[in-house]
Amino acid sequence: MTSASVVSANLIRIAAALLLNPAGQTLLVRKRGTTAFMQPGGKIEAHELPVHALARELEEELGLRIDPAQTSFLGQFSAPAANEPGCVVQAEIFQLTIEADVTPAAEIEEVIWVDPATDPAVVLAPLTRDLILPFYRKSLSAIA
Repeated sequence: MTSASVVSANLIRIAAALLLNPAGQTLLVRKRGTTAFMQPGGKIEAHELPVHALARELEEELGLRIDPAQTSFLGQFSAPAANEPGCVVQAEIFQLTIEADVTPAAEIEEVIWVDPATDPAVVLAPLTRDLILPFYRKSLSAIA
């Protein structure tokens, strides 16, 4: 087995959202049987564009229908996977503001809205804690 195949076997490609409400809070989700809260989203299927995977996952997991054209691509971020030891998530991150209610479905057990400018008093996935929230905080301070 080559090192390239080892890397790809441990890489999880996902699309995820920095999902905001009009008050500026961001939505975090926790999967059933886990402790870490993370950005909503999920795995990208082989035939999907990342933004379409995001739309599919948000509908499956939160009952949320989005228009992919209303998202803003923020970039690609990688971090250790929260729930798959030895794996890395490579996330295509999109920002979207919604006013709709969300309801946990599929494997999502809990959803919370948090102020992204502060550290929420919950366990966060490495991608959310180390990259997404700091990235968003930096963009907020650039605006202020």
